Amino acid sequence: MPFIDADGLTVHYDLTGPANAPVLLLANSIGTSLHIWDATLPALTQRFRVLRYDMRGHGLTGVSPVGADSGYSMDRLADDAVALLDALGVGRAHVCGLSIGGMMAQRLAVKAPERVDGLILCDTAGLIGPPSIWADRIAAIRANGLASIAEGVMARWFTERFRAERPDLIRGYVAMLSRTPVDGYVGCSMAIRDADLRADNARIAAPTLVVVGSEDLATSPALARELADGIPGARFAILPDAAHIPCVERPAELAALILEFLTNLSAPAEMPERGLYDRGMVVRRTVLGDAHVDRSLARASDFDRDFQEFITKTAWGSIWTRPGLDRRTRSLLTIAMLAALGHDGEFKLHIRATRNTGVTRDEVKEVLLQAAVYAGVPAANHAIALARAVYEEMDAEEAGASAS
Repeated sequence: MPFIDADGLTVHYDLTGPANAPVLLLANSIGTSLHIWDATLPALTQRFRVLRYDMRGHGLTGVSPVGADSGYSMDRLADDAVALLDALGVGRAHVCGLSIGGMMAQRLAVKAPERVDGLILCDTAGLIGPPSIWADRIAAIRANGLASIAEGVMARWFTERFRAERPDLIRGYVAMLSRTPVDGYVGCSMAIRDADLRADNARIAAPTLVVVGSEDLATSPALARELADGIPGARFAILPDAAHIPCVERPAELAALILEFLTNLSAPAEMPERGLYDRGMVVRRTVLGDAHVDRSLARASDFDRDFQEFITKTAWGSIWTRPGLDRRTRSLLTIAMLAALGHDGEFKLHIRATRNTGVTRDEVKEVLLQAAVYAGVPAANHAIALARAVYEEMDAEEAGASAS
């Protein structure tokens, strides 16, 4: 349970991973602690030295009293992160922040660009408002305590399905929220209320990935898209079936996105062959699903094992990971080309993969209508029939899983 003095603030932190690996700083959301990242560590620490910490007024980090000079501003929170890096002797880091942690990360990338190599902004925005929302929340907390808002907060943090499937975790996160120091929560609420980072975000120079859960009610996909549009060259990704805390709800998928993005900051031409394969395997599993990839690897023989490695390194490691197009767009393009070429097996595989890439059925329908014009009506008609059959299978599987 390490603590360190960071410019006068006692900070609780955890630093784990290979000693010589690049540092990845993870910043928590309001009302949580560094433990929201626990389930992402097995994947992230394979490539990075992961530095997690409790934000000012949260977890086991020191609490400043709320007041005129309380230090609860987005600038102060960004300065806290720099002070922590300084105290640990870390010159540069990749920075990943969730919600208020993402707002802090935006501010850090503007104030201290020389400290930020890569930037991942999860379920956040340049402005989370209006101020009246935070005024009402602060009043409710001061009157009745944090436990009084827990039910509504859980509905925003996690999808309905996750809450039903994991009541044990939900109880744990209610406890985490309820035990957050009131001054810490109120102070950080004020920091969010007073922050409008949108204009300054045009100055962010670090390569940036914006990620949002498809079911996020607190910072919606539309709001996250607006954030990405305001940062030069930012990539944008939607995590299906996740709400506001995807590092808890979809940790493997979020970690895969982070690894894909940060690994891609090194040009594929400079990456060793094994690195291309490892990166490709992460993306291949994320798009096609572990079950399909495991079956393919189990069926591989001496005759086609080299091809499996080739396709993982080239298609998945070199092309699907390029920064020019996001994963949803690549998924749509792949579906269109497979429909036009009549590659039925691969087409059905990538229709199934849409549940992992965030492509909707309406979007597939539009792509196939477009294909009818430019690739021919018979090809599109055949593809529509295949897609419909696959969707019916997927619906039946989901109904069976729900019944059991």
